[in-house]
Amino acid sequence: MTGSPPRKSRRSSAPTSAQTLDLERYVPAFITFIANKLSNSATAFYQREFGVNVTEWRIMSLLAIEPGIAAARICQVIGFNKGPVSRTLTDMQQRGLIAIRTDPNDGRSHSISLTAKGRATHDKVIVAALDRERRLMSCLDKGEQEVLIEMLRRLHNNLGAVTGET
Repeated sequence: MTGSPPRKSRRSSAPTSAQTLDLERYVPAFITFIANKLSNSATAFYQREFGVNVTEWRIMSLLAIEPGIAAARICQVIGFNKGPVSRTLTDMQQRGLIAIRTDPNDGRSHSISLTAKGRATHDKVIVAALDRERRLMSCLDKGEQEVLIEMLRRLHNNLGAVTGET
């Protein structure tokens, strides 16, 4: 009967919902599933081939684009919390992939850059990363690829509608 209240379970006093997600149409699930599978396979591949995981690669690629940025900027762009980024940066610094310099004027701000070793690693990984992207997108023609990129950009720009952030 339409409009009827949900039936209560015999085992619980909490109401149950007849609604379920249609995983073939629910966009947040699609994005999450794709991201998880891409991330897991990238970590396995990049670790095996280049000795870096996907988080390290994301940071390296951002440092190649914006040399000398702060950790807060890394968190903002890639959407990670400060703790995991800080631990990853410490590990990358210990391995000689990045240099972290403290601002002598305030003693708290840090400038993070790729070292020569980090840049050389970046330059190897980017070839594989772009090939993975090409293979993923190969099921779409050029026009569809451009439409997808624009739609993803718009969704990214609209995240504040669900995160409460601007």
